[in-house]
Amino acid sequence: MTSRLEQLKQYTTLVADTGDVSLIASLKPQDATTNPSLLLKAAQQEQYAGLLQQARDAYKGDAGQAATAFAVAVGLEISRLIPGRISTEVDARLSFDEEATYAAALQLIEAYQAKGLGKERILIKIASTWEGIRAAERLEKQGIQTNLTLLFSFAQAAACADAGVFLISPFVGRIYDWYKKSTGQDYSGLDDPGVQSVSRIYRYYKSNGFNTVVMGASFRNLGQIEALAGCDRLTISPELISQLAALDGPLPRLLSAEQAGEARIELNEAAFRWAHNEDAMATEKLAEGIRAFAVDQRKLEALFA
Repeated sequence: MTSRLEQLKQYTTLVADTGDVSLIASLKPQDATTNPSLLLKAAQQEQYAGLLQQARDAYKGDAGQAATAFAVAVGLEISRLIPGRISTEVDARLSFDEEATYAAALQLIEAYQAKGLGKERILIKIASTWEGIRAAERLEKQGIQTNLTLLFSFAQAAACADAGVFLISPFVGRIYDWYKKSTGQDYSGLDDPGVQSVSRIYRYYKSNGFNTVVMGASFRNLGQIEALAGCDRLTISPELISQLAALDGPLPRLLSAEQAGEARIELNEAAFRWAHNEDAMATEKLAEGIRAFAVDQRKLEALFA
């Protein structure tokens, strides 16, 4: 029988959630995505020592520019191994500054283009704050496509769709973590709050004709992945991809574009901030995620100091 991984590929585009080029070469995903945590891990691996030194030599005394150069260099290496897009993240410390986020995104695009990679192969990852969404809207109007990350609330998803962003990355596992900790209850399958959140967003988008791609992210177990079979895309760690490849048995499609969703809502800034604030899980996890990525960004920059 066909493996569950091959069955999943029939419904869903798979994206490798790693910066390890050797793993990407073996897994052969369509797209790949990185973040400051993955780049920090990559920087500590021998295979990236040369790229690390090149960035250090090119930007002596400017740790921020060196870190950006290293991120682009890793992205270029990955782009040679995939047919699709590489996602590269804007510094999380800019999450509440629309203008700085916009400028940093343009800098990333220019750095990639200077190395021969066109913007059609790149997704700019931006935290799903109000300011981040507004910066993404401006970038999309210029033909620079974006991946809105650290997405936990329905309000974030609705605002991203209204802004016309190319793709969102709702974090299944981190939603699950919060509810498990706050209730003391474990969840599985369709009862998982993270699965329910992504399923709701997916159906809302399809029912209202939004073109924004839904890419579930941050998985803790195979059950979460299997419960989202049919989602536009799923970004999965190499470990979980390998587990799926080793399993046989049927994997039914649980999400499809024909399923009914909620009526469209439109949020101005005040309504967005209130709706997001009303979701305690989303408020806490967004803030926590931004802080964690900022910590890893500073650690990455320290390697060039």
